Amino acid sequence: MKALRYENGRLGLAEVDKPRAEAGEAVVRVTLAGVCNTDLEIVRGYAGFAGTLGHEFVGVVESAADGRIVGRRVVGEINAGCGHCELCAGGDARHCPCRTVLGIVGRDGAFAEFLRLPIVNLLTVPDEIEDARAVFAEPLGAACGIMERVCITRDTRVAVIGDGKLGLLCAQVIKAQTAASVTLIGKHENKLNIAHARGIETVLVEELHQDSSRRKFDVVVEASGANGGFALAVELTRPRGTLVLKSTFHGRTEIDASRIVVDEISIVGSRCGRFAPALELLARNAVDVSSLITDEFPLADGVRAMARAQESGVLKVLLRP
Repeated sequence: MKALRYENGRLGLAEVDKPRAEAGEAVVRVTLAGVCNTDLEIVRGYAGFAGTLGHEFVGVVESAADGRIVGRRVVGEINAGCGHCELCAGGDARHCPCRTVLGIVGRDGAFAEFLRLPIVNLLTVPDEIEDARAVFAEPLGAACGIMERVCITRDTRVAVIGDGKLGLLCAQVIKAQTAASVTLIGKHENKLNIAHARGIETVLVEELHQDSSRRKFDVVVEASGANGGFALAVELTRPRGTLVLKSTFHGRTEIDASRIVVDEISIVGSRCGRFAPALELLARNAVDVSSLITDEFPLADGVRAMARAQESGVLKVLLRP
């Protein structure tokens, strides 16, 4: 089969063996995949991964030990645990010390004609959610994961930094799930307009410098994917507020520890979330993901698709095997 792989420091299309499902796993024929900023960061050296990229997908089960799921249209949670540790026994493999992660750690990913995942990771996609929306289940799940880590109510004042794919989804999800007051901060008016259409307040970064009372947010979500996003997030977090880190990128971030200590700011990491809440949001059309799609490429043009995803102003690029 064809697969878009990052190996020996190079990105390229390759012919590789079609995966075979091991015990408890399924082989899924990928119908659509999405390029994530994490994929771009891997090519820059993040996570030290080598193999087939991609972790956002929707597909159809081709084969599985449990024949009842063959033919189902599915999405898949990306962390595959060992199945034996305390975390896996508790039903949450996201921090299993021996886990593999689709297209990120030790497991070939979704930029291919086929992939394999444990059956327990797969969720059936409702008929009313078309592929071009279902492919957003993973980043939407990541946005939903914020509510697992931080208590947000309708009275919470929330800021989200970053008007890229992740920031737009985080702002929409928080608004849809909590009815909180959400402000999205970014650099691009056309992107901010996507959130504004969903009733989310938006602010251009340059306008923040004109507001002397800007340190007013109870929760600030850093989703810019930029090194400078952390410093801005600290500036926006009120004393004893909470800063949620969503960005993953290759590089180091300078931290003003004294500011964090003096203002008693809590810093919380948030990575992967559950897919069920994401599918529920998609089923009731509570978030706009269609406006985030910039371009689609066939898998054969995967290298060009990755280059396109890195261009300024681009949001979501899709790959179709």
